[in-house]
Amino acid sequence: MREMTEEVFLKDVSTHAMEVLKDDGVYRHLRFASKGEHPWNQWFAIVTWPGYLAFSGDMGCFVFSRLWDMFTFFRTDRRDSGKLNINLGYWSEKLEAVDSNGRHGSGATEFSAAKFKALVDEHVNQWIEDFDEEIASQRQVFAAGLRAAIEVDVLHFADDGEQVAHEVLRDFSCKINGQKFEFSDTWEWDLKDYTLRFVWCCYAIAWAIKQYDESKAEPIQEQVA
Repeated sequence: MREMTEEVFLKDVSTHAMEVLKDDGVYRHLRFASKGEHPWNQWFAIVTWPGYLAFSGDMGCFVFSRLWDMFTFFRTDRRDSGKLNINLGYWSEKLEAVDSNGRHGSGATEFSAAKFKALVDEHVNQWIEDFDEEIASQRQVFAAGLRAAIEVDVLHFADDGEQVAHEVLRDFSCKINGQKFEFSDTWEWDLKDYTLRFVWCCYAIAWAIKQYDESKAEPIQEQVA
């Protein structure tokens, strides 16, 4: 799966144009689609009404609610850097509905094998660093054996889903040279990450509001000498 970045998003919408279907205060209906050969490819629409913003299109459907004018809410993370600044954590907290059971799949978050592996590695590294001084000399040997066991009995199952991931963490135990290692409290680990579709949607909202605001800006009049 490709990584969703601002650069990737901007490439996806490089030929998109805005069509204003309704613009009456906080009642808006904006549609963005490619001007190229395939206008239906990754098209999306944004509709706002008091207290809500709905995003729909090829990348899914998400409904947010926070302020009377949701354009104001999403503008709060805009900076003068020229970048499309998005706040996945905060914005996701304002979700009212996602199409998690629809044709677009898993909504805003899903199990992440990469995050699972990173958390395992972080936990193991910390445990090894915390060796008592009297057994620090065994650290390298123990670490090598432990990592080999984890690769076979834990990380091998990283692509089998969240339930299996929690089960292998719960069941894993390794004892080398008298030192025993087990994962603890792993049912509390958050193994989910934001979906590509949700990240794309957030970039799309930030970009769409920027296009809308620029269309409303007063043109700069050149001074006549």
